[in-house]
Amino acid sequence: QVQLVESGGGLVQAGGSLRLSCAASGGTFSSYRMGWFRQAPGKEREFVACIRWGTLYADSVKGRFTMSGDNAKNTVYLQMNSLKPEDTAVYYCAAQNIGRIGARSRYEYDYWGQGTQVTVTS
Repeated sequence: QVQLVESGGGLVQAGGSLRLSCAASGGTFSSYRMGWFRQAPGKEREFVACIRWGTLYADSVKGRFTMSGDNAKNTVYLQMNSLKPEDTAVYYCAAQNIGRIGARSRYEYDYWGQGTQVTVTS
């Protein structure tokens, strides 16, 4: 069973940048589809990005966020640029067993990290 630990969240002004990291243990992240989701207070957890052979992004972050992976470190990243107050949320890393469908659905992911808070001030 894979364990996921996120880091890199924090407080940033609008227009700033942050890079989130998700370290995987107990498995090799390249064996999974890896995703980032976020959940703002009072809202549903929503898809942000995922990576397997390629990357997918939510329309709301396309062009501003970039997801990447480092096989040697068994870590995936989410580079977030041009941050907006509406990006404020707890960001979660998730892993999906191969063979599952629904890259954008939180219900199709099997393992989750504990989350890291991102707060963007105006």
